[in-house]
Formats: sequence, C-alpha cells, structure tokens
Amino acid sequence: MSLYGIMLADDEEEVRKAIIRKMDWEKLGFKVVGDAENGEDALEKLEQLEPDVVMTDIRMPYMDGLTLAARIREQHPSIKILIFSGYDDFEYAQQAIKLGVTEYILKPVNCQELAEILERVRLNLDQEIEQRRNIDTLRESYLGSLPILRELFLNDLVRKTADIGSVMPKLREYGIDILDARKWLAAVIHVEQVERTEGQVLSQHQELIPISVRGLAEDHLKPYCRFAIFNSMEGITVIAAVDGDNTQTGLMNVLNDICKESRRMLEVAITVGVGHSCDTLQEIARSYQTAVDALGYRAIVGKGRVIYINDVEPVSRGKLQMDAGEEEELAAAVKFGPQSRIASVIHQLAARMDDAKVHARQYQVYMLSIANCIIRLMQQYDLNMDQMFEEQITYRNILDNICCREEFAERIIPIACRMNEAMNQERDNTTRNVIRKAKEYIREHYANPELSVEMLCRHLHMSPAYFSTMFKKETGQTYINYLTEVRLKKAVELLNETDDKTYVIAGKVGYQEQNYFSYVFKKRFGVSPTKYRSTGQSGEGPG
Repeated sequence: MSLYGIMLADDEEEVRKAIIRKMDWEKLGFKVVGDAENGEDALEKLEQLEPDVVMTDIRMPYMDGLTLAARIREQHPSIKILIFSGYDDFEYAQQAIKLGVTEYILKPVNCQELAEILERVRLNLDQEIEQRRNIDTLRESYLGSLPILRELFLNDLVRKTADIGSVMPKLREYGIDILDARKWLAAVIHVEQVERTEGQVLSQHQELIPISVRGLAEDHLKPYCRFAIFNSMEGITVIAAVDGDNTQTGLMNVLNDICKESRRMLEVAITVGVGHSCDTLQEIARSYQTAVDALGYRAIVGKGRVIYINDVEPVSRGKLQMDAGEEEELAAAVKFGPQSRIASVIHQLAARMDDAKVHARQYQVYMLSIANCIIRLMQQYDLNMDQMFEEQITYRNILDNICCREEFAERIIPIACRMNEAMNQERDNTTRNVIRKAKEYIREHYANPELSVEMLCRHLHMSPAYFSTMFKKETGQTYINYLTEVRLKKAVELLNETDDKTYVIAGKVGYQEQNYFSYVFKKRFGVSPTKYRSTGQSGEGPG
C-alpha cells in the first residue's frame, strides 16, 4: 500500500524540523508532504498538498489548532487530525472530541510514543481503505442495492434514457427475464383514490395499497408470461414479453382479471393502460408512453378497467412523430457532442422516415419538428441563426433549405455541428467571464476581512468546489493565493504612497491582525512592512 501523506503545523520551526528529522516516516507508512508555521498557513497549503493526516500544535499565532481542526472538518472531512497540547485540560480535550480529532496528544511526547500513535492512525487508514475495497463487502452492498438499481434501470428504459448498447447486458445482470420475445408491450396500473371506510382494512393504510396491488399483479402474471414489474412516475408499470407460449389477447384477459380481483379481494379499483406493442425492446419507451396516453382516457371510458390504446385511438402503423425522448437525445448531442454523435443521432432520426409509410405532409411535419428543436436551441443559447445556416434565412424558407427528405440528414448535420462549436466557444467565454468577474469582485472587496470563497460564490451564483477547480485551472493559482497577492499589492502601494501606520494599512487591505499581516508580507517579500518602506523596495502584484 502506498505511503500516506502527513503535514505538520507548529509555530516553532525547530520543533517541526526535529519531528521531521527524528521519525522514520517511511517505516511507519507515511511521507511528510509539507509543514506550516501556523493555522492560516496550514489551511492555505491543504488544498495543494492534500495530506491524509495533519499534526498540529494547539497553540499557534493567527489561528490555533482547534480553530484549524474546525476549518479542516468543514472543508476536508476525511483528513485525520492529531493535536499536540501542553494543557491537560478537560475542556480542550472535549472540544477536540467534538471536532472529531483522531488523537489528542499531551506534550512532551517522545519518538516511541509518537510512533505508536502514528501506527494506530495508519492501521485506521488501512482499515478504512480495506473496507472500501473489500470485494465481499462491495458485493453484499451491490446485492442489497440490486432492487433499487433494477428499478432505476427499468425507469430509464421506458423513459428512453438507458444506453441502448447496455440494455441486453443489464437485463441479464439484473435477472430480468424478458429477452428473446416475439414482441413486447407496456402496461401502466393506476390505483384509483380510495376513501377511508370503517371496517375496510386497506383503506386505513393507504401506503400499503400499491404494494398489495403490485403483489396481486405479479401473482396473476407469473403463470402466464415473462414480465418485469416496477414503480414508475405514472404508476405500477409492467413490461410483458409476448412469445410462443402466450398472446397479446390472452395478456389483456389476465390484466382484466387483475382489475376484477383487485376490486373483489382488496376492495381497490385499478385502471390499466396498455400501449402499442413493439418489435424491439429499444422501442418499449413508445409502448410505455402510449400506455400512459391510454390512462388519460379514464374520464371518458371509465375507471376500474383495462384501456387498450388501440381501442381509443385510431391505429396508424405508419405514424411518424418525434417524441420527447428523441428531442432530449438530439438536444444533448448538439450541446455536448462529439460531432460523430451528432451525426449518428440525426441519421437515426432520418432513418425513421424510410421505415414509415405515411402521407408526404407527415414527412414534412416530422422534419419541421426536428428543425424546430434545432431552432429552439439556437434561441436558448442566443446563437446567430444566419451564421448557423450560413446564409440569411427566415422561417418561411427553412422547409426549402433543410426539409428535403432525401438530403435531410446531410443538410442538417453541418448546422448542428456549427451549433456545437458555437456552444463550446460560448462555454469557454463564460468561464473566462466568470474568472474576470471573480477577479473584479476580489479587487473591489479585498479590504473586507470576511471575504471568502463562499461569499464570492454567492455573488457569482456558483458552487465553491466547482469555482475553486475552475479558478485554479484557468489562472494557475488558488483563490486564496490570488486574494493574498491583491492585498499585498495594495499594501505595497500604501507603504510607498502614504504615511499610514502598519496596523492601519493592515486593516485597509483586509487583515484584522497586524502581526499576521506582517507575517504574510515578510513571507512574500522577505522583509517586514516597516523595513520594506524604509528601504524603498518595490514589489509586483497579480495579473
């Protein structure tokens, strides 16, 4: 196992160096990744050094060990904290326990005692990692999560958000026996509202009704066909496999029987919407949507029965229509690319026209639906329509320009690819604008001692974690380093151009403590602010 990183924080350099020098870190399973002179210094270095363990003295200037521990717990909860203290004080120890400090160590401590403590910490870290990596534990956790994963996958399947290539492997992995059928169809069971009635057991326990209905449905379907049953947003959903051993008509009879038995045994009325059958599982989302549509006719044809979509809507085997799932897939491809995916999605949409046997006007409506999806994205992202189409264009001639069935894909793919490039450029520009606004905010508010990354991110409406990563990536330095440079640059100006006392300048550039300001200044320039002023040196500020 690799060595764990450890950082030491103590205001006495001799103490830090002595501990680093005397311990056989590698033998103990550690490597020293850095040290710090105080809590503020340690906090700044944590982000860059990413230690597994922090050893800190309880008494340090600017920020003591307990305050440092509290900040570490807040920002880096997984780091182990060891606190050295010269105070055998119950209150200190109690605070340390509340902060989740791993070890509270009383001074003086010799090398052997420290080695034993570090050995305990290493074993603790080893055990945590072992638990995370333990195959049996992971398998047990996986098996425990299997019912949830199965339900999530089936919901993705009917919402058309599941990866098409993973459908068959996932069905096998989750033990869902609906593969290799002649056709499939979806049914959605809606439990009608039950009024609380005295003497009726289930009506007194409304939360148990869907569970009872689902159990009843499973018991009736098991002898007849292979199926998957799960809870979706619209109700209890069934995906039934129709093969040589059963028929669609027979399945409808079973569903009708479930409705009757629910009324008789459970005293609960249920309505079942049944969608169009489909020849591939990849099309089951359409069957599911039409099952939901069938439920929408409850108010017209009556509740407490099976409603088959073919009975309430005219059958059109050549119906050509772009559904919500396809719109989402096209929008995602255009927004995020790559261009090969854009081409693939548009070719798939265009291929549907080859399979459909419909009137010519339906082809035009279908192509216009795709074009409208593209144009809505242009408006949403404020893209220049003339640039995207590479010519001045109006809604009137969009049909002439792109809605040619034979060349539809070839005409619209370049437009979608140009949109993708423009969106990527806009994202880059947005990032640069955010960094520019962040720098402006820092320059305007550097004098506020309470200025923090959280305060800045509230102004930018961003999460601190994402902002910190983005700021470091774009500028090459952390937020705190940039803020420090801004403050020190202003301090240099004040030292050169005013007669203000050092403590006044410290307050003007955001430091509440003059001593800490002097410490940071000397660390950056090698001399104290007073000496800097007397020698007339000049410094550089941030860009």
